[in-house]
Amino acid sequence: MEDGTIRRRRICEKCGAKFTTVERVQLRDLLVKKHDGSIQPFDRNKLKRSIQIACRHRNVPDEEIETITTSIHRQVEANVADDTVPSDAIGNIVSDSLLELDPVAFIRFVSVYRKFSKVSEFKNIIAEVYRRDDDKLKEKPAAADQKFENGKLF
Repeated sequence: MEDGTIRRRRICEKCGAKFTTVERVQLRDLLVKKHDGSIQPFDRNKLKRSIQIACRHRNVPDEEIETITTSIHRQVEANVADDTVPSDAIGNIVSDSLLELDPVAFIRFVSVYRKFSKVSEFKNIIAEVYRRDDDKLKEKPAAADQKFENGKLF
């Protein structure tokens, strides 16, 4: 079992052809409550497509997208009291996950998810990403920021 999937080799009873099926463990049927009040079934493929679009032309491997999709799906399942989850909650989990994965993908996703309509909204979210990166650098300086003198790292 890898990323919540089970692969099974099967044989067609009619023609004898061999094939593989991929099954996913699903704990329960989730519903998503949209902004307009409508309720739709949770669609894992839609979640994955959104992440793929945000990561398009970025150096993010397909395996990483699959892993993050599975992680988000599990978080949603684990953190919802009943079977209905607000779309905002899913969007926030995706945003947090993308921020860790790739800041550009995060900005792309958030700009659509939050329906940016002004340049200032982009500026604010980019400033937030910079502040976050600055805080990370203060915790641990990157190798490029460290200096060598007389063969020693300072």
